[in-house]
Amino acid sequence: MAQNAFLTALQHLQELRDDERFGPWLVQITTRLAYRLLEERKREPTQSLEALATGGGNGEEDVIPRPEFIADWKESPEALLERADTYRLVEQALSELPDKYRIIFLLRDVEGLSTKETAESLGISEANVKVRLLRARLQLREKLTRLFGDETKKREPHRHGGLTPETGDVR
Repeated sequence: MAQNAFLTALQHLQELRDDERFGPWLVQITTRLAYRLLEERKREPTQSLEALATGGGNGEEDVIPRPEFIADWKESPEALLERADTYRLVEQALSELPDKYRIIFLLRDVEGLSTKETAESLGISEANVKVRLLRARLQLREKLTRLFGDETKKREPHRHGGLTPETGDVR
């Protein structure tokens, strides 16, 4: 993806009007290429790894090589497993976010782009970036709190303005 983005940028370099905006321009190219790749992959037929690993059940040798794994045992296996599980849960929570929130979260909080750069690369306003980032963070916090929260510290939701929880009517 990175090579394709740089090749595309090189081919269209004459279209860049402001040299200082190369970074956001390159991010925009990369984002568009990534979306295009995802759309192409949706149309491709898939085959299970199980079928590939067993040669498709037609008596062939394994198609997927089975290397032996060598682990660094400086940490205990329990700690390694716990960290891997935590990573998997965070990845899963992130993947459950709607695309419009996930891409903002990834660009701002993972890639470290500024609000302005993110807005320019996605073609939306800076205010929209801020709103989406807040919503993404809140949704992630809610999902992760449910996974890692302490049940003994569970609190009832705040009742805004004296509304009854059942009907939403004012008491």
